This record gives sequence, structure tokens and C-alpha cells, in this order.
Amino acid sequence: MTPPVVTPLVVIDVVGLTPRLLAQMPRLRAVAEAGFQAELGTVLPAVTCSVQSTFLTGEPPAGHGIVGNGWYFRDVGDVLLWRQHNALVGGEKLWQAARRVCPDYTVANVCWWYAMGADVNWTVTPRPIYYADGRKEPDCYTDPPELHDALTAALGTFPLFTYWGPGAGLPSSEWIADAAVEIMAAHRPDLTLVYLPHLDYDLQRFGPSSPQAAAAATALDGVLGPLLDAASARGATVVVLSEYGITDVSRPVDVNRLLRSEGWLRVHTQDGMEYLDPWTSRAFAVADHQVAHVYVPDPADVPAVAKLCAGLAGVAEVLDRAGQARYGLDHPRSGELVLVAEPDAWFTYYYWLDDAAAPDFARLVEIHRKPGYDPAELFFDPADPGAAKRRAAVALVRKKIGLRYLMNVVGLDAGARAVRGSHGRLPADPLDGPVLLCSDRSVARDRLAAVDVKQTLLDLAGLNGEKA
Repeated sequence: MTPPVVTPLVVIDVVGLTPRLLAQMPRLRAVAEAGFQAELGTVLPAVTCSVQSTFLTGEPPAGHGIVGNGWYFRDVGDVLLWRQHNALVGGEKLWQAARRVCPDYTVANVCWWYAMGADVNWTVTPRPIYYADGRKEPDCYTDPPELHDALTAALGTFPLFTYWGPGAGLPSSEWIADAAVEIMAAHRPDLTLVYLPHLDYDLQRFGPSSPQAAAAATALDGVLGPLLDAASARGATVVVLSEYGITDVSRPVDVNRLLRSEGWLRVHTQDGMEYLDPWTSRAFAVADHQVAHVYVPDPADVPAVAKLCAGLAGVAEVLDRAGQARYGLDHPRSGELVLVAEPDAWFTYYYWLDDAAAPDFARLVEIHRKPGYDPAELFFDPADPGAAKRRAAVALVRKKIGLRYLMNVVGLDAGARAVRGSHGRLPADPLDGPVLLCSDRSVARDRLAAVDVKQTLLDLAGLNGEKA
């Protein structure tokens, strides 16, 4: 059988992109003007790892198993966020379906999540160097390994400290976009996946209706220009999509503190610092933006915990297994209960009742040790940002001369109160929800569900997913 003619695709995940923000982004609007723009239905939770996995598998979280950016791993007794192994994602991936039709189909993954171990041809993902003396230095992981030196020779070291933390900003997205251009020029993949996080930062810091949000959109549109030009030069179809829209919030909700004060959550103490004790707790929450998984080991305790959480100000819904099934979230990795926040609220992971007892990592940018997501990491401590910056400067001096250091710059309650944007719940208004833009109008429609993205991309590539 004659092999199909494959149309190259460049799929750009512009985090936080909404129809409202497109007003500030003429280069992106031009993609839609050449093709079409569609409302993009998302999944619950509307967070990066869950939504990307749905795009690439065509399955809801109940199918692919990515129930959030992290969850409680019952088999190891630990809360783990931001894992990277692709084997965690169930279901058939987009490129696996493509290879049933075109066995030589090639794929570059430039910073989409769960990149490590994926059966693609070129991989780039942020990965610090963790030295034995405790230092953490910027870098990235690539496969094949020689791609690392090619990219860093052309672009410099990956700017990790602008990818997340108080310094998060445009340079990381610019590096990622430039890396995609380099890979397309050198290797000409059939599918290029590109993840650009810039809008995530100031929209969470200041809110989507702020002047800073509009400025961030304009700046990112400029970075997108060379990437869109490179795709056009290849004759590639461009798809731009977003996982979620960020909406204005003003209320942090401390669900773990409630569970602690009512005797459900337990801690253990070392050196005066309190640590979540998931092994002995009767209930605890893994907070993830506007969604929280509540793990309740004893089924007999579920009704009482559900009633307690339902009475907490800021909680809009408490989903048991039947409720989770309505949203396609009923997976063994999910909590026995899932909480959804009110539109103007989001969940903290905080479980201590006195800041003096908080663990030392609470004041650090430490995404792998915190048992929940912490947007306060985007700020120098709002209670005293000047002092936080001075501590950072001292830490950098200690680092340079080879001494141990702590970059303790993150505020606790003050940091939580400073957050002005969040996501995770399903959007109430399509103007504040995710959007899909495509340069090819042949598959045009007004609305597309997240579970339909995989098949739409196969159609755009000229592949229908059937075996040749």
C-alpha cells in the first residue's frame, strides 16, 4: 500500500491562553484568521498534566490516569508532584496512533510534560543538575543526548530560574521556542510539540484582568513570531491551544488546616518542623490549584470528611466516586473525595497551624518536596520582599564560594494572600476558557472537546488512525 502523504504539524501549547487575551496577540490572531478559532472544552482538573495527557491520548483522566499535577502514590505512601516518566500516562499516545498508519512518523517533544521515556524521536525537558553538595544548577534533559550540546551551543544554558519561581518570566519561553526552531531546521519532525509557559506567571501573580497580564500576552506574541515563521516555511499546519484559562481569585482555602484542627490529619515533628504524616492520617488533601484530592483510607470515614469539607468556605463541590465519574475523574489514583473551589478561591497545601512549625522547604521554591502546589513560589515574600531579595543575594554568595545555602524567599500566608489568578475548575465563561487556533480550516468547527484533540491532529496530519 502506498504510504500516506503526511502533513507536518506544529502544536503549540500556550498555557493560559483565552479568547480575551488574543486581543493582545496579533501574530496568534493571524493563525485563526487564516484558518479557524474554536472554543476548547477542558477536563477536570483543568491543570497542565491532566489536560496535556488528554490532548495526547483522547482519554479523560479516568482513562489515562493523570488525575492532577500530582497525587498520593498509595503504593509508596508519599505525595509526589511533577513526575516526569511517560509510563505514568495510560492509553495510546497520538504518535503511536500515527505510527499505525505511518511507521516512520517522527516526533519532537519540546517541553510538554511526561516527556522522559516517551517513544518519540527528540525530547527536551527542563532538568536541573542536582549536585551532591545540595546545589541546584540550571540545565535540561534531552534525548538523544547529543541534542543537549547542540541546543546549549546555539542558545545557551536553559534558563531554569525563569521557568519557575520569583524570577519566572519570558526568557524560558523564548529559549523553548528557539529550541523548537532549531530542532525543526535540523531534523524536520512530522510532529513538533512546543510548551510555552509564560502566561502562567503574571496571570497567577496579578490576575488575568491586570495590566501585567496584557503585557505578558503582548510579549509572548513577539516570541511566537519566529516559531510561527519557521512552521510556515516548512509548510506545516499550526495548531495553538491552551489547557485552561486563568481566572481572578482572592481567597486561599486551607483544607488541610481544617482537617488538622478537627483531628483527621496528623503530622510528625523533627527538629521543631512539622511534616505531613500520610501513613497515620485519617484524611488529608493534595491541593492542586482549584481542585484538591482528599484521601480517606477508611471508607467508613468518607461521609464525615465529606460533610466537614462541604462546610468549608470556598468549597463549591465535594465529589465522591459517583460525582467524580460525572467528570471523567474516577480513577484509583484520585482521592476518595475531590474538592472543587468556588470561582474566586483556590486550595493551599498548608497543614501547619503555626508558621514557626512550618518545614524549611515551605519557604523555598521546592516543587518536589511540597505535598501540594504552591503558587506563592512566584513571589519574593510579599510580607517583606526587600528582605527576601537580600536573603537570596546572601544565598547566592554562599553558593558561589561552595557553602551550603537555603534560598528561603517564599512567603507563607502572605504569599498565599498575594495570589490573584488560578485555574483547575471548569470555566464558567468561554471567554475565560481555553481556546484552539488552527491554520487549516478543513477541520473547522466552533467547539472542540479536549478528548477530540488527538483525532483532530491525526486528521490534520492526513492520518486517520487506521492501520495501513
